[in-house]
Amino acid sequence: MKTGVSLFSFTEDADLDDVFGKIKAAGYDGAEPVMSENGYLNPGTTIARIKEIKNLADSHGLEIPSVGVWALWENNLVSNDAGIAKRALDIVKKQIEAAHLLGADTILVVPGYVGCDFASKPERVRYDLAYDRCRSALQTLAREAEKANVNIGIENVWNRFLLSPLEVKRLIEEVGSPNVGVYFDVGNIMYIGYPGDWIEILGDHIKKIHLSDYRTSQSGMGAFVDLFAGDVDFKETAHALHKIGYDDYVILEMLPNYKQFPEISIVSNKTAVDKIVELTASFG
Repeated sequence: MKTGVSLFSFTEDADLDDVFGKIKAAGYDGAEPVMSENGYLNPGTTIARIKEIKNLADSHGLEIPSVGVWALWENNLVSNDAGIAKRALDIVKKQIEAAHLLGADTILVVPGYVGCDFASKPERVRYDLAYDRCRSALQTLAREAEKANVNIGIENVWNRFLLSPLEVKRLIEEVGSPNVGVYFDVGNIMYIGYPGDWIEILGDHIKKIHLSDYRTSQSGMGAFVDLFAGDVDFKETAHALHKIGYDDYVILEMLPNYKQFPEISIVSNKTAVDKIVELTASFG
């Protein structure tokens, strides 16, 4: 099992040379760039620039296992507006292209939202329509992903949508592509469930893991805390990962309360990340 850092922990216009250096110095194996509207990786980024990012990561001895996304909050994949939904589809296609060029085998996709507190102009989408639109979009995108040999991992996010592991599993199986699965965030799930349940139910549909922690007695973004400082049962989580035979990247994702000095969070949490890897192996 390898360890990485999501660049969601940094700003959208982060200096990648500086960030990659800090991630490597902290002892991680990989880094996850994030696609935004206008940052270092965006829908207009040229192939040449994407290759430069790959070369830069290589120069620091880092792998790029996955590509995250900011831009799908402002562009809802299941929008009532066909133009917005098309824009979201194109963003995911660009993620697939970028992942292929960067040597990443997975992209993180926000599967749309029924309601959202993060978008600047959030819309309300009826749940059953969101489900049908999401399935259709993933079936379309699966063909692109298969050609590029890239996995699509839909993330469990605060979108008032896909609120049960049984529902997520059904959706993935209805899409019917080995290249479409789940990017599971262990902290995000705490407001509706338990990581161990989700991991065991989703099984080999899980493509990547985000490590975060959440304090359930609080609320909102400020409730995301350092690993082992919240309510995620990491021993149970590690046991579930062992049970399903997960041996891919575990990627640290710290949230905006760390944006002033994000390098502090990636250093201070490295011991915790390593402990989770150790716990997972200990069940063998």
